[in-house]
Amino acid sequence: MSDRIEKNGLSIDEKLVTFIESEAIPGTGIDIEKFWQGFANIIKELGPKNKILLKKREDMQSKIDEWHITHRGQEIDKESYKSFLLEIGYLVAEGEDFKIDTNNVDVEIADLCGPQLVVPIMNARYALNAANARWGSLYDAFYGTDAMGDLPPEGGYSNDRGDKVISNAKAHLDKVAPLDSYKWHEVSRIKILEGQLCLFVNEEEVSLINKSQFIGYIENNNTVEEVILLKNGLHIRILIDPNHVIGKIDKANISDIILEAALTTIMDCEDSVAAVDGEDKVLAYKNWLGLMKGDLTEDLEKSGKKITRRLNTDIEYKNSDGKVSILKGRSLMLNRNVGHLMTNPCVRDISGNEVGEGLIDAICTTLIAMHDLSKSEGIRNSLKGSVYIVKPKMHGPEEVAFTDEIFSHVERILGLPSNTVKIGIMDEERRTSANLKECIRSAKSRVAFINTGFLDRTGDEIHTSMEAGPFLRKGDMKTTDWIKSYEERNVDIGLNCGLQGRAQIGKGMWAMPDLMKDMLEQKIAHPKAGANCAWVPSPTAATLHAMHYHMIDVFEVQDEIIKGGSRGTLDQLLRVPVADGHNWSSEDIKQEIENNAQGILGYVVRWVDQGVGCSKVPDIHNIGLMEDRATCRISSQALANWLHHNIVTEEQVMESMKKMATVVDKQNKNDGNYISMSPSFDTVAFKAACDLVFKGRVQPSGYTEPVLHTRRLELKSKENIN
Repeated sequence: MSDRIEKNGLSIDEKLVTFIESEAIPGTGIDIEKFWQGFANIIKELGPKNKILLKKREDMQSKIDEWHITHRGQEIDKESYKSFLLEIGYLVAEGEDFKIDTNNVDVEIADLCGPQLVVPIMNARYALNAANARWGSLYDAFYGTDAMGDLPPEGGYSNDRGDKVISNAKAHLDKVAPLDSYKWHEVSRIKILEGQLCLFVNEEEVSLINKSQFIGYIENNNTVEEVILLKNGLHIRILIDPNHVIGKIDKANISDIILEAALTTIMDCEDSVAAVDGEDKVLAYKNWLGLMKGDLTEDLEKSGKKITRRLNTDIEYKNSDGKVSILKGRSLMLNRNVGHLMTNPCVRDISGNEVGEGLIDAICTTLIAMHDLSKSEGIRNSLKGSVYIVKPKMHGPEEVAFTDEIFSHVERILGLPSNTVKIGIMDEERRTSANLKECIRSAKSRVAFINTGFLDRTGDEIHTSMEAGPFLRKGDMKTTDWIKSYEERNVDIGLNCGLQGRAQIGKGMWAMPDLMKDMLEQKIAHPKAGANCAWVPSPTAATLHAMHYHMIDVFEVQDEIIKGGSRGTLDQLLRVPVADGHNWSSEDIKQEIENNAQGILGYVVRWVDQGVGCSKVPDIHNIGLMEDRATCRISSQALANWLHHNIVTEEQVMESMKKMATVVDKQNKNDGNYISMSPSFDTVAFKAACDLVFKGRVQPSGYTEPVLHTRRLELKSKENIN
């Protein structure tokens, strides 16, 4: 256990105090003693409010449980159900129409549409890769994935595959930056003459159909090295190098096509990390500090060579007038704080109780972001003087208003102008979905982001209506009325509240990082749905997903949605997806149990034993899926629901858990740090997975954090003792 230091009545992990005082505060102009006094005041004033809001969640859930028990077996009358939800405060009356007035929003959020990454902040290498994923090689993305239909052959570089890559990449240019009468593969020479782009097919000069797409170039010693095009606000950089291994065999000496890809990246302190104590929180904050200062580095070995990874610098280019302009080298970085539920032992109040982790995150991550706000040159994050905090797992307008209050306190303590901190509302809880307009109103001067997240949202759907009956199989959820309404209402309400041009409207993750061909075919649905951004699992996926934003003008789509009026209804959203009159076979049930059990175990064993909060976990068919706590939540709640309604027995589920633990052990046999769950089935990780299922019905809102944190701390305690 770490030593602790008393600060204004708080007992704080020594490592956190040392970090704050020796690394986070220096350079901000903040007085150390005043900081700790403000920290203590936030805990004293807002800690009790936090607990009251959590108690309201419990009370509402109890009343909803009672209502469903009373009406079990009956068809839910939508009007009486809505009246009941209004009576208990779960639903609130909608006010008049309004528009958000968020100001000082960076262009990546207000004016541009493109991919968004989410990355665990505790892994410096991943964080740097994600921040630098603002730019990605289309050639590399095609060559190294199945985007063209197959994977690269083993061994060295394949000329045949390389030719196919170049053909596909130039075919994309033909779609989004077409030439007059010719194709890009026919271009034999690229020149800049008097600041203008000149393309040649043999000796015939050709041009872009839309000449305004050419915005600039980079040259060295009067030799053109880069041509920069624009499509739907996104830059496309065509690299020209006759000495490059690819460029020297290309007719026009094009060596690569670089796409502007991950416009924004969420540096995650929440679902994709395992931060259970002061040691973990300091690691998260240190990496965030390095990103905000711009000096984060990570040493690694690649292709037998030691390299140091660091943040990309900005890119200078000349526009057609010969003036120097700048392309930002990095994603705009947002920080996802922890929600209102969890506490952390790194700070204890005057009574010795753990303090709300969301309060700790709010003041610490904002303090750290001040290092970016103080810059006027060099590696900067926000050029508008804003801090972007994504706030997850809020239930309804009152909890959003509480978040607004938290950051008002933080701004006063740190001496920041009001509404410096912008917030992202994650529409992933049922009470937030049902009251989204009023949630946005509650923070109308801060909102810079809303999104949908199918997995967490479905987990809450199951838990909220646990007593209504057995739910549909997990895969069948995707075709239900409430999901369609949920996705449509999120966009409609966001646009109606004036988010266009001020805030992002986002969609959820593509969870299969190895299936890029499928992603190219399917994920175009997100920009077509009016989403400014959508989550992808890797920098490579961001590069490929950027192609969708070349083909779809999201703002035009949004304009059409606004003209068409509202789509999904509240009645549809509140339709509980129970499996009335289900006729599942024993094999259907077995497959569902095993699929959920395998996903839970594959994720939990890494979370508890290794502190890995997000990773590619092989599913029951050995397809790698990006898993975080959201995926674990839906699987555990699905099994808990079926147990509660006697679709399955505890014996059946335990048998499947043990069977799947053996499968997971085999899938991880090459991991030297892995701790096998079988044959004893007595490991801390296996117990944690079982807790999530067998105690899932009584977990607050069906969240996985209480179980995972408890078991991870148990394991860390044992390791310290050993």
